[in-house]
Amino acid sequence: MKTRKLGQTGIDVSAIALGCMSFVGFYGKSSRDEAFATLDAARDAGITFLDTSDMYGKGLSEEMIGEWQKDRGHRFQIATKGGIVAGAPRGTADNSAPYLREHLEGSLERLGVDSVELYYVHRREFPRPIEEVAETLEGFRQEGLIKGFGFSEISPAALRRAASVAPVAAVQNEYSLWTRLPDLGLVQTAKELGTTFVPFSPLGRGILSDHDLDPAAFGDTDFRKNNPRFIEPNFDFNMEHVRALRTFARDRGWTTSAVALAWTLHQGDHIVPIPGTRNPAHLMEWADADEIIFTESDRAALADIMPVGWAHGDRYSDAQIVGIERYC
Repeated sequence: MKTRKLGQTGIDVSAIALGCMSFVGFYGKSSRDEAFATLDAARDAGITFLDTSDMYGKGLSEEMIGEWQKDRGHRFQIATKGGIVAGAPRGTADNSAPYLREHLEGSLERLGVDSVELYYVHRREFPRPIEEVAETLEGFRQEGLIKGFGFSEISPAALRRAASVAPVAAVQNEYSLWTRLPDLGLVQTAKELGTTFVPFSPLGRGILSDHDLDPAAFGDTDFRKNNPRFIEPNFDFNMEHVRALRTFARDRGWTTSAVALAWTLHQGDHIVPIPGTRNPAHLMEWADADEIIFTESDRAALADIMPVGWAHGDRYSDAQIVGIERYC
């Protein structure tokens, strides 16, 4: 696995990281054994970097990672997040220093580590100046609790404000062949400021793969059940493009998920995508995506198959988008 820089921290991480939200049932039932098998596969594939949060299963994802590391005697590089208020109305955030410290310390305890490579504010508390939050996070870094800090779902303007206080190691936003919003400023601003850009859901929440999805079979807790892109007629329109992408990948001896992931990697050397899965077999379908090199002809074909704005439906419903910073 190739490596890439984590902002200005001086840390090298695997070019592809593993998102660990799926370990706790966000997209369907999961188990400890399955999560452990997936972490085994990640380690064996050369993945060094994990992404989790104190919100994933109310800390369960972090606990699983901590248990796995203790059991296997292996230490991943870890990014985790805090700042969302559990049990409060969706979108409620607390970015105060006492709240973030309490939740960071809880994450470290569950993970069984003294520090993490990266700590994100999961959602902004908009009334609180982001400069104040950056000062809090920089204080954690100077204490040795974290190696770097970042933000999730913020705007380019907010990133500039935070970076005026201290270097921001990473920002993460949804970014993939069907979600291009970060191209309208965030990818470029991160590059300019020496910040790593971390695409989450780079596989389109499972649609950009060789596995057929059945929205009718989604469980009540599955995020996609009420997501506009997975609701008819949008889903059928979207699958027309996905089937064309599958043909493109198959004709070149690649998996569809590896192609989708390679596309994100090709958008900049400061990009570290975090595909998520709880299935070790699925992980192996894209683990070598960093080896794919597109020709000019390949790039032209991808642009024809999935032109900017091709996806039918918004990436979030009105209820799901609460708390996310919009900038376009």
